[in-house]
Formats: sequence, C-alpha cells, structure tokens
Amino acid sequence: MRTFFKIAGVFAVAGTLAACEGTDIERGALGAVGGALTAEVLGTNVAGGALIGGAAGVLCDDLTTVCR
Repeated sequence: MRTFFKIAGVFAVAGTLAACEGTDIERGALGAVGGALTAEVLGTNVAGGALIGGAAGVLCDDLTTVCR
C-alpha cells in the first residue's frame, strides 16, 4: 500500500508541474523531471519515476480541462 501512495505522489507532482505547458513533448519532459525528483526524494527508482512522470505529463492534458 505504501508503494501505491508513492506512485500516486509521483503522478500528482508530475501532473501538476506539466499541466499547462504547450506541447506533449514539453509536458512529458517536465513530467519526467518531476517524477525523477519525486522518486529521488522518496528513495525509490529514479528511472521508474521519470518514466511514470513523463507518461503522466504527456497524458495530463487529455485527462483534464484546466488549461484548455
């Protein structure tokens, strides 16, 4: 259960950082950085955090209508 909260935190940080950037590439890059930083702070796999954060960044505009 603890891992779930860590992964949810990565998604929350990456999605928040990347929500209002212009293109999917920009959002993905910011999400990857945010995910990697979050994983580092939580002491988990940084590459996995970057991968999850990047995916969240790319998909965040498809899931929300905040910046449209």
